[in-house]
Amino acid sequence: MTPVLTVSELSVQIAGSRILHGVGFEVAATGVTALLGRNGVGKTTTVRSVLGLLPDGGRVTGGRIVFDGRDITREATHRIVCGGIGYAPEDRGVFAHLTVAENLALAERPGSAHHYDLVHDLFPELHTRRHQRAGTLSGGQQQMVAIGRTLLNDNRLIIVDEPTKGLAPRVVTEVAEVLERAAERVPLLLVEQNLAVVRRLAHDAVVLDAGHVVHTGGAQELLADRELATALLGVASRTAPGAA
Repeated sequence: MTPVLTVSELSVQIAGSRILHGVGFEVAATGVTALLGRNGVGKTTTVRSVLGLLPDGGRVTGGRIVFDGRDITREATHRIVCGGIGYAPEDRGVFAHLTVAENLALAERPGSAHHYDLVHDLFPELHTRRHQRAGTLSGGQQQMVAIGRTLLNDNRLIIVDEPTKGLAPRVVTEVAEVLERAAERVPLLLVEQNLAVVRRLAHDAVVLDAGHVVHTGGAQELLADRELATALLGVASRTAPGAA
C-alpha cells in the first residue's frame, strides 16, 4: 500500500543551526507510526516541518515531503491542513478563553463533513463540558479537545505530538484508548515518550538522534529488544504506569 506520507532527505535550519540532517521515513496508510527519540533530537521540528510550521528563521534547506501523492515541501500551512492533515500539538494549543464548543467550531474545515457525533462518542465529557471555558479544564481534558479537533474533519493523516505528556496514569490510559480507536479510521504519526503507549498503539517506528534517522522498522520488534531500545532511546522498554 502506498504510504500516506513520505519524507525524503529532509534538512532543516533554524536560527542558523542545522537541526535536521537528511531525515527520511514513511508513514503507512493505515495504523500508527511512532516517531521516537530522546528529548531534543528533532522530533517536533520534523512534524512542524511537515506542517509548514517552522518558527521565524526556520527553513527547509533540502529534501521533499510528499503527502497523499502531492509535494507539500514548501506549501503554506493552511493549504497543507486543508489537504487533510490534522495536528494535535505538544502544548495542546487550546484557546483558553473560549468554550469547548467554540474550540471545536474553530476547527471546522470548509468542504469537509464535521463529525461531532464521533468526537462526542469518543469524548463524552467534551459534550458535557461544551459550555465550559477550555482554560479551566484539566490537562487531560484539554488534550481531549486537541485530539477531538483533529477528528472533527475528514483527514487523511493525524499528527499527534506527545499526547500523554504530564498526564496522570488513568488519563494516559484514556488517551491511548481514544488514539487506538482513532487509528481504526485514519493513520496516525505519533510522537510519544511513553513506550508502553507506543507498544500498545504502534506498528512502525522511526527513531531520531541528533537530527538523523538512526532506525526504522517494526515498533514491537524494537521494543522487544531491550538492548537496542536502551541504546536508541536511552531507556529500557519496560511497561510504564497507565499504559496497559
